[in-house]
Amino acid sequence: MDISKPEQRVLHLLAQGGHILIDRDEAGRIAASQVVTREGWHWNGCPLSLFQKLKRRHLIASRNGGPYRITGLGLLRVRSQLNNR
Repeated sequence: MDISKPEQRVLHLLAQGGHILIDRDEAGRIAASQVVTREGWHWNGCPLSLFQKLKRRHLIASRNGGPYRITGLGLLRVRSQLNNR
């Protein structure tokens, strides 16, 4: 499976210990997503369309209502690179 550069960047941040927080609207649908790095910094490079694409491919998942994290499949798909370059 081919993974685009924005997908790779998000998966690298998640593989290093980050997670994705979501905001829901009044109807309960996902309205916005935000990546939080392992240091606690917020990274805005994950638009909702990219989040949905990663979720649809089962590269990220949420467990027990927690934040979205990378799955085992996501770890296999991401290419290891030094400092996300």
